[in-house]
Amino acid sequence: MANRLKIKKNDQVIVISGRDKGKRGRVIEVLTKKGKVIVEGVNILKHHERPNRQRGIAGGIVEREAPIEASNLMLLEGGRPVRVGYQVLQDGRKVRVSKKTGAVIE
Repeated sequence: MANRLKIKKNDQVIVISGRDKGKRGRVIEVLTKKGKVIVEGVNILKHHERPNRQRGIAGGIVEREAPIEASNLMLLEGGRPVRVGYQVLQDGRKVRVSKKTGAVIE
């Protein structure tokens, strides 16, 4: 079973290590089984696509985002990177909280 990721779709994140260190972006997709995340504008790779009339692809070199390891990302709260923890509220909901401020992250 894969580890529970503390990053979710549409979160704002910053890259803390690797060749894209310091870049910020929005999470497009979370690949929980692989422990990876696809972030908008981060880890851009060039992919050579061949033309395909059925799908309407012209072909050529296309740039697209590749998955990045979730451990290389930090969640942004108020424009600043924060560590994330979990807390169970009195009504029984389990929510993400900022370890820096203790604020609930929605």
